[in-house]
Amino acid sequence: MNIFEKSQAIKNQELKAKDNLDNFLRTIDNTNDSINAFLEINKEDAINKAETLDKKIQNKEKVGSLAGLVFSIKANINVEDFIISAASKTLENYKGSYNATVIDKILKEDGIILGITNMDEFAAGSSSETSYYGITDNPAAPGRIPGGSSGGSAATIAGDMCDISLGSDTGGSIRNPASHCGIMGFKPTYGAVSRQGLIDLSMSLDQIGPMAKDVTGLSMALDTIVAHDPSECSSIDYKKPNFTQTALNAKNSESPFEGMTIAVCDEFRSITDDKINKIVDKKINELSSLGAEVIDFCFHYIDLCLPTYYLINYVEFFSATRKFDGRKFGHRIEDVCGDEVFRRIEMGSYISQKEFSGKYYKHALKARSLIKDEINAMLKGLDFIMSSTVPKLPHKIGEKLDPMEMYAYDVLTVIANLSGIPAASMKAGEVDGIPVGLQIQANSLEDEKIIHALSALEEI
Repeated sequence: MNIFEKSQAIKNQELKAKDNLDNFLRTIDNTNDSINAFLEINKEDAINKAETLDKKIQNKEKVGSLAGLVFSIKANINVEDFIISAASKTLENYKGSYNATVIDKILKEDGIILGITNMDEFAAGSSSETSYYGITDNPAAPGRIPGGSSGGSAATIAGDMCDISLGSDTGGSIRNPASHCGIMGFKPTYGAVSRQGLIDLSMSLDQIGPMAKDVTGLSMALDTIVAHDPSECSSIDYKKPNFTQTALNAKNSESPFEGMTIAVCDEFRSITDDKINKIVDKKINELSSLGAEVIDFCFHYIDLCLPTYYLINYVEFFSATRKFDGRKFGHRIEDVCGDEVFRRIEMGSYISQKEFSGKYYKHALKARSLIKDEINAMLKGLDFIMSSTVPKLPHKIGEKLDPMEMYAYDVLTVIANLSGIPAASMKAGEVDGIPVGLQIQANSLEDEKIIHALSALEEI
């Protein structure tokens, strides 16, 4: 069953919500100690919620659209009464005193919040190796990194520990681990999902989004969490589509890409491993048989993307961490954080100084405008940009990479964050048994179109 079919089976009493939960709990008991995906689980509360839902369904009472589906949540999204540490010693004793907007929406639709997932400390990483609570393994490629920073969330999906997970994506932190773990991950248009309750990494780039094994899991989550939030300054008020219906319609379409145009860029291929290109090219070429026109485009600013992204990230992260001074929120961050978080704080502090802001940060903002304009121009009259999600295979756990080698994982994913457009990753195939992802990007607020594409591709 896909996630939608499972939700229908629960509502029709063909599958009990408690049985669905118990299946995940057994898997967690057997594997989480070695994978280290979950940091905290509220087993008792989840069981009580599942049993209550089963009784309501049996009594033919109304239940929400997510009734009985089990969620994991990244450790930087506030969930009341859980430790929301952002995988840092800084917040090791911080218990969420409220729910993020997205959590309230999931609970309102009767989703079951099972637990909190591991991640790179303060989302500053691409491997899930920087957590204060230890490294997360990759269930789809044991011994290799699961990607980051939402690596724990991806591992709970790939490891069959829940139905849907919420992560955050600042420069690829949903799509990167989705690619490495062979699952689906979706970064919505910036502002389509409320950021209220998310611990900032870089406020002008951060976006909460879902991860799942199939497109109906993504679409059901999006139907729940995409909404205008008046309490959140970046939130967009627009007419939300029915993502799940779009996914189901695409599965039944004979020519789902008829009349659609897909851009591919040599600049993206030139920085990607040849074995990955071979897999991704094959997947894109299949779309021609489904009615798509595939055309070559040039992207002139590929060399600007990483420096632009990280300069903005450094400054905004430095600003966001000034509240972690040890007076209100746990420990003083500089006293207890890991090397990568400290590096970003130091760089952000340096760049933020008056005498340097014009030299670095303001130039980065100008470069961001160039990148955004180039992407918008490329997408004008087109439907999608497709490429590999990550340009190289995940490295082995423990293998030492310098910061620039680590940052290189993000070169193809930061573009969507800098531009504010939606993007997703799905499994394209495997190289030597290791999953690789296909990235799909579309115009701002055309998230529904990506769901259509994911669903159609899933069928083939």
